[in-house]
Amino acid sequence: MRFFDLWKRPDINRGLEEYDVMPEAVLLDVRTPQEYREGHIPCSRNVPLQRIEGVRAVAGHKDIPLFVYCYSGARSSEAAYVLREMGYTCVKNIGGVYGYEGRLERGCAKGDVLCASPCAAGG
Repeated sequence: MRFFDLWKRPDINRGLEEYDVMPEAVLLDVRTPQEYREGHIPCSRNVPLQRIEGVRAVAGHKDIPLFVYCYSGARSSEAAYVLREMGYTCVKNIGGVYGYEGRLERGCAKGDVLCASPCAAGG
């Protein structure tokens, strides 16, 4: 790693490409429920940073790949650190949704906490 790579932000679009080839992976949006309802990446699950221990409901075993995002990448970085501290072994901060080039979904079908957007099997 080069010195200036320390300030390089993760590329959410590249991270989603990695997520797409891992059918067992979970895409976590760690923003607030309101932010999630206003627009989220399809197939993501909302587990707000303030309630990150709720990840157990969507990732039962500690070796499931977790791809974590927020708005800018700051909360997802913190969430990734906490998830590793909780014992999750395959956690990747993919950055902020502000850089996402795809279509966002709005609303939430399952309520505020641990909300999941409908998704075809396989991510």
